[in-house]
Amino acid sequence: MRKLLKWMLWIGFLLVTASLAMVVFYRFVPVPVTATMLMDEHGITKDWEPLEKIDRDMVRAVIAAEDSKFCAHDGFDWEAIEKAREQNARSGRIRGGSTISQQTAKNVFLWQGGGYFRKGVEAYFTFLIEKIWGKRRIMEVYLNVAETGIGTYGVKAGAERYFGHGADNLSVRQAAAIAAVLPLPKERPGRNPSGFTARYGSTIATRMGVVARDGLDACVYPSGASEPVQTLEKRPEPPKPRGAPAREGAPAAEEPAAPSEDLQLPPAPLPVPPQDSPAVPDAEPPPPPPADQPAAE
Repeated sequence: MRKLLKWMLWIGFLLVTASLAMVVFYRFVPVPVTATMLMDEHGITKDWEPLEKIDRDMVRAVIAAEDSKFCAHDGFDWEAIEKAREQNARSGRIRGGSTISQQTAKNVFLWQGGGYFRKGVEAYFTFLIEKIWGKRRIMEVYLNVAETGIGTYGVKAGAERYFGHGADNLSVRQAAAIAAVLPLPKERPGRNPSGFTARYGSTIATRMGVVARDGLDACVYPSGASEPVQTLEKRPEPPKPRGAPAREGAPAAEEPAAPSEDLQLPPAPLPVPPQDSPAVPDAEPPPPPPADQPAAE
């Protein structure tokens, strides 16, 4: 019995040491492949992109869609977890309350699927990456390993698949369209979305303004500087590169989502007339002709 216990302790020590080594290694090195990628029967299309080359709107989109408290929690959103637990108890259906940190831990180190054992190991890796990687690195890895389509991984590969260009110059709607497919990337279309996916993308696009205004992505950018909120109409679409396929994924035909009540823009100033051109008063009408003369024809 003592020998068995000794072996178990030794195996546990090796597992902890190996897990720490992997987390430290991936703190500095791009993740080459994950278990989810290897088990994908559709193949792997991916291209690692550093965070500084990913449009900030993409970061805002995933925060708006997946984890609005990303910069505030320590890896676990306990309120969301409790709500998910209550809903699971009522409906019998498993609903996750995972944060971006938890999803990153699962995608990089573990496998897809449920089960309390995997959830426990996921919590362990979530704790490690929060302490060793930090928020900026977690976001960078997440945006490069998340499944964004059938056999497609990372936001750069997703942007190239749907819009014909990389993730360095995304419009608000394009970033929101990619974020909208993340929960079910093999079922939700990123190109020409309709129904729920299109409505969800519009909702994400509206929430992105709140993320920008309230600085909910400040932990990802060390300076903490927030860019001005841009409306969907003012944000220009990025130019289509020469020879690229037509952009099919942007839901341009749908009506823009109504902005939330707390996003109020100042009214446009009234035009001021030039000071050197004073208004000319209306000329007086000509006097009527004498009564004894006929009016000129």
